[in-house]
Amino acid sequence: MGQVLHGSAATTHAVRAAIQRSQASIAALARRFDLNPKTVHKWKRRAFVHDAPMGPKTPRSTVLTPEDEALCVAFRKYTVLPLDDCLYALQATIPHLTRSALHRLFQRHGISRLPELEGTKPKHAKFKPYPIGYFHLDIAEVRTEQGKLYLFVAIDRTSKFAFARLETKANMQTASAFLDALVEVVPYTLHTVLTDNGIQFADLPKNRAGPTARLRGHPFDRACRRHGIDHRLTQPNHPWTNGQVERMNRTLKEATVKRHHYDHHNQLHRHLQLFLDAYNFAKRLKTLKGLTPFEFICKTWTQQPDRFKLDPTHHMPGLDS
Repeated sequence: MGQVLHGSAATTHAVRAAIQRSQASIAALARRFDLNPKTVHKWKRRAFVHDAPMGPKTPRSTVLTPEDEALCVAFRKYTVLPLDDCLYALQATIPHLTRSALHRLFQRHGISRLPELEGTKPKHAKFKPYPIGYFHLDIAEVRTEQGKLYLFVAIDRTSKFAFARLETKANMQTASAFLDALVEVVPYTLHTVLTDNGIQFADLPKNRAGPTARLRGHPFDRACRRHGIDHRLTQPNHPWTNGQVERMNRTLKEATVKRHHYDHHNQLHRHLQLFLDAYNFAKRLKTLKGLTPFEFICKTWTQQPDRFKLDPTHHMPGLDS
């Protein structure tokens, strides 16, 4: 997960850990990390790297008495009413009770969420099973000290194999080039890609039926036809349809730009590739029954070799890769 730092933090978890491990003097560390010596001394004394809680040791209400709190908690547990209904009912007895005070009280006592009743929560349908080769594609924006980059990400719905590239522009040409690179890297045949309705992947809905769009076709659609790939679009304003790649976007950001500082684009390029290699070849996934994405691909190759362009074991990292 990424770090959550307060707004005035002058250090990261990595810097704090380096300060705690270092045998250098406080003055030397202050000069090295450009920090106030008091800040260095504080983190030298601590045995942890996260921000210490600054609130009261024993949280309590400044508005409600202990008797009022007990009444509110008992009322909530007995009636199981929503927050606003509890507020309106209790204000007759406790006139100074506010919605925020009542909400914080319920949070402190662990009753801020009502228990779910059977049949009230909609069931989430599972993805329809597909053979390997169904990729979700998306774009995210990342930054280094050098400037802004666009992260193109693709993940296979079935094998969970992930591929990503950093580009300086996010347009139709870079999206088509990303698809070409994806087809080149993946050892099996792609049959479907799912994208959102961004201009990099499709014409605007209002222009799709026009003569120009029908005549020339979108560059990304042309790239899909060139590779024999079925291009599908998510329903507008339904980003969860492409949730797998949205989650991978978040994972990549949390492992890179949200956790580390990069002076140059090349640093991010190298770190991103290292993370993807570790994910594809070493991370065991519960959804794949304990296999890594690469192991799942090799297993599928033994069962469905007709879907492959080449032996996937040729992609195994080694001394020469």
